[in-house]
Amino acid sequence: MGRPKQFDPDVAVDQAMDVFWRKGYAGTTPQDLVEALGIGKGSLYNTFGSKHALYERALRRYRDQQAAALVAALEEGGPVKARLRRTLEFLVEMDLADPGRRGCMAVNAAAELAGTDEVATELVQRMLDRTEGAFRALIEEGLRSGEIAPGRDPAALGSMLLNTVVGLRLMARVAESPDRLVRVIDATLDCL
Repeated sequence: MGRPKQFDPDVAVDQAMDVFWRKGYAGTTPQDLVEALGIGKGSLYNTFGSKHALYERALRRYRDQQAAALVAALEEGGPVKARLRRTLEFLVEMDLADPGRRGCMAVNAAAELAGTDEVATELVQRMLDRTEGAFRALIEEGLRSGEIAPGRDPAALGSMLLNTVVGLRLMARVAESPDRLVRVIDATLDCL
């Protein structure tokens, strides 16, 4: 009879997510995971199967948490442009406050693994699609309310906003101050 698990796999996925977020997939060793999770290698592999399977679970967890938070922020009450500004400023503040300047785990995964890891690429693509969809819905709302100039293409603006977020999250990793990032936010809102 096997011994019962001495750890919570959901907590372990959160801990692994932090390690992968900081170090990337290739930079994370099984030993890093064992140390962060406080479990033996046998437990790691028996529970998750492989480093890659654990990475997939961590990336899914990140996607679910981050996409849900972004969509919720965009759906809060108030004028469309104010909600967009609050959301973009929140992302910048969060990234700049992170002492490790980890940026966005999905953007990091795309930069590291796109084209070489089909599963990670698909997970990131789904997150980007969900985010772009939320921006498109916000633009459509702004068109209905008259906040966005008539005739603007919601799909094109949704794509532009997604690109803005990806760029902001990447730029925040090396920004010395928020000034440049705030200018990007201002210019983006002026385009609407």
